[in-house]
Amino acid sequence: MRTLINVGDDTFSTPDEGFKVLLELIEKSFSENEVNQIKKSYEFAKKAHGDQLRLSGEPYIVHPLSVAIITARLGMDCPSIIAAMLHDTVEDTGITLDVIKSEFGNTVADLVEGLTKITSVKTKSEERNEDGNIFDQTRVKQHQQAENIRKMLLAMNKDIRVIIVKLADRLHNMRTLMYKPEQRGREIALETIEIYAPIAHRLGIRPIKEELEDLSISYLDPVAYKEIGDALEKQSSTRKEFLDEIKQRIENRVREFVPNAQVSGRIKSVHGIYRKMYMQDKGIDEIYDIYAVRIIVDTVGDCYNCLGVIHDMFKPIPGRFKDYISNPKANMYQSLHTTVLGKEGIPFEVQIRTWEMHHTAEYGIAAHWKYKLGMNDGKDGFDERRLSWIRQLLENQNDSEDVEDIVATIKSDLVPEEVFVFTPKGDVFNLPSGATVIDFAYAIHSAVGNKMVGAKVDGRIVPIDHVVKTGEIIEIITSSQPGKGPSRDWLKIVKTSQARSKIRQWYKKEKREENIEEGRAEVEREFKRNFIRLTSEEFTPFVTKIAERQRCNSLEEFYAAIGYGGIVLSKLMPRIKDDYLRMTGLTETAVAKTVPKKKTKSNEGVVVEGIDNCLIKFSRCCNPLPGDDIIGFITRGHGVSIHTRNCSNVPADLSKASEPDRWIKAYWDKNVKEDFKATLVITCLKRIGLIADITALFANMRISINDLSTRATKDGRTVIVVTVSVNGVEHLNSLVGKVEGVEGVLAVERGGV
Repeated sequence: MRTLINVGDDTFSTPDEGFKVLLELIEKSFSENEVNQIKKSYEFAKKAHGDQLRLSGEPYIVHPLSVAIITARLGMDCPSIIAAMLHDTVEDTGITLDVIKSEFGNTVADLVEGLTKITSVKTKSEERNEDGNIFDQTRVKQHQQAENIRKMLLAMNKDIRVIIVKLADRLHNMRTLMYKPEQRGREIALETIEIYAPIAHRLGIRPIKEELEDLSISYLDPVAYKEIGDALEKQSSTRKEFLDEIKQRIENRVREFVPNAQVSGRIKSVHGIYRKMYMQDKGIDEIYDIYAVRIIVDTVGDCYNCLGVIHDMFKPIPGRFKDYISNPKANMYQSLHTTVLGKEGIPFEVQIRTWEMHHTAEYGIAAHWKYKLGMNDGKDGFDERRLSWIRQLLENQNDSEDVEDIVATIKSDLVPEEVFVFTPKGDVFNLPSGATVIDFAYAIHSAVGNKMVGAKVDGRIVPIDHVVKTGEIIEIITSSQPGKGPSRDWLKIVKTSQARSKIRQWYKKEKREENIEEGRAEVEREFKRNFIRLTSEEFTPFVTKIAERQRCNSLEEFYAAIGYGGIVLSKLMPRIKDDYLRMTGLTETAVAKTVPKKKTKSNEGVVVEGIDNCLIKFSRCCNPLPGDDIIGFITRGHGVSIHTRNCSNVPADLSKASEPDRWIKAYWDKNVKEDFKATLVITCLKRIGLIADITALFANMRISINDLSTRATKDGRTVIVVTVSVNGVEHLNSLVGKVEGVEGVLAVERGGV
């Protein structure tokens, strides 16, 4: 029987012991000459790094050796493993690329050069004003990040092996992130989850993607990470028993029809649970794919046979079946997914795929080097489809002059949740979740998007901002009228960078005069909104200076770029306002006196001190309600998590907390109108009709039940865990008092996850 392979997390006491691990991985897969070349690269790197140490105190060679082991576990070729071993020599030692080329050949030298270019982009020279003062450091960092991403995409487009080795490098760095200063560690974790994990996803390398995400969340939101870990730990023994039993039942039944089927089980990654709990506001009991069983078979026919067996054994949950074999994801992932209910009422996901599909699902593009998948070489249609998104990103970013826009566009395009839609002829297109019919039109062709005047979905006319859903048949209505083109408002509607780029291109080419007028009007609006008052003599030279800084050759070019969306003026305003204050000699305080006082707004019914319009999420460890004394915890990249002040995860003395600056004052808005979820743990005697009495009580009080479960205790009692919607603590206390009066109820407690 074939075995499943993994990236692994090898530990070893000495570098030479680690190199033995690498040799065990490669000796059966590579020729004697290739093994000797890898041995040579190890000795070469070991000598080059000499007495260098990592922050952990380990010999530096441990890092490139670990990266080489991860690269080998991915099934990469000999040049990739050698490049992994040598990837830091050019940057951190006196070794040059010419030396590497002479010792290991052109291919290895090119890979090392690509890796060095990605890692060697340092912060640009700090921009300074005429007085020599540093300004706009945020923008400098954004420029740096955009340049890093651009270099990464270029390297990937030239040779995809570069980024695979880079992902292995980032994975080992994340495994040892605890040795970095705290703030730097969080910055690296944020970059990892926004850039590197999405790239691993688009390349289909699941083990690296999931580990990068889990490690990142442990640094960015340690409180939530601990909450999920604790919740999973509580269920660990039950979970193992459940999975083992389900696996055995499926294996016994499936092998009657498909003798070679291999069945395994897994638990959803912490980050996967985190996304659904905190991004989709779900409780851990509402996540249907925490448990998953994977069936691997030999043929596509076997996949569908197994699906029939599973649906015969268990009750499928409607709307939870996905056929990624007929409609592969953008990263060429293929599998059948179905979610079913076991006899215990516990939902779990079943994934069914062939061995070839499995290797693609686990190692994505990296599977090419070891398994080939029937491909002739790396330039066939399979790789072309898999890597076309890289070229598309490179093309789209060239149409924007705004750095923040480039970075945001690339981040949003890297990991879209996908939907699959069809043309009337049956051609399938995959689009990111939230995409509109306009995005679909531009996905077909830029000419179709530019001439679009409407759309039909499943034969019915829909609004221009209709969000497409999987399975819809979409017909784009176009006009042949000369001069007809997209609306500027479409830029606020579309989801994909491709559509946004094509709309800007059209306006840039077709509507120059209109762009200039629109841009000039936008400048005047923004100046007025920011209380920048200039005379007619001051206005032109002031704006000309801004245009020159944006590398525009004239005011008209600057206005036109604003008009078609290439420059987002609102993002330049902090710098422009600084210039205005310096030119006029006014102070921020003097300007502020002309600005009406603005009250801090509440978000989700909560006011966070000093922060406006921030993302709010309610912690599930304590389920805070209006009326509770609350406090906020600033996460890295995921808004503010709200806890009750007496929550077990909130330090009693904040001054002694490991990160006191991340705890922030918060309080409920006086006019909270939302309903909130609260969990009650009801301990009661066994009695027929008890649950009916409790639910009838809730119905009479017009209280919605979101979830309800029961379990028996060893002492013969029953515990009912129910999640309800209430509008605050007083409402909940009233409910508790009435539940306590139900016959047979012994105790009612407020619960968390």
